Amino acid sequence: MRATPFLTAAVLALSFSVPASADQISDDRIKDLVAEALRENPELVLEALQALEARQAEAEAAAAAAVLTDQRAMLERDPNAPVQGNPDGDVTVVEFFDYNCPYCKRAMPEVAALLKDDGQVRLVLREWPILGEGSAFAARAALASRKQGKYAEMHDALMGMRGKVEEQTVLRVAGEIGLDVDKLKADMQAPEVAEHIATSMRLAAALGFNGTPSFVVGNQLIPGFVETAQLAEAVTTARGKD
Repeated sequence: MRATPFLTAAVLALSFSVPASADQISDDRIKDLVAEALRENPELVLEALQALEARQAEAEAAAAAAVLTDQRAMLERDPNAPVQGNPDGDVTVVEFFDYNCPYCKRAMPEVAALLKDDGQVRLVLREWPILGEGSAFAARAALASRKQGKYAEMHDALMGMRGKVEEQTVLRVAGEIGLDVDKLKADMQAPEVAEHIATSMRLAAALGFNGTPSFVVGNQLIPGFVETAQLAEAVTTARGKD
């Protein structure tokens, strides 16, 4: 089994605890003493791992908090990001998603229910195509559909698709909802389309997200599938209510 960074750090920490200076003991002897210490006190490894994991979690939380502070305007008010719900709402929910993500599709009705139940929620949609070329094509097509005023229809249709989302099926859906497919293909090359996706990639990485869907509500990061009740609770917290 390959040593994890945590285990390596734990062994190093134990080696520094051996009471001998470099000119008094060989490297092999240090290794023997460390191995002996581990055999006699295996709980030391667990304690070291737990301490290191706690410090890493604290560091990641601090980094995410800094991103939320520094990138709040981009997260919530990027003019190049589609908005649903109430554009003048008092709480913004940011969703990072991929059209080939089954959990995103499961979350879609949960998010829709939140918007229906709470008329003061803004939903910012961040196209984050991380599941292959089909996802990337779909994201570009959806963003390009804004030029024809049909982003909401395109988004809903792609989210409602069964099976894999890929170029052929995306173009078929575009035609079915009344888009000019030739114009759509041309608009997919627009710089603002690539810019939106690049910004999504940068923000998701900075926030530490590693999968879709992922949500930002106020100062809360919510990775993974979420139900309406959990989103509503996060919205209430963001409003500062009990």
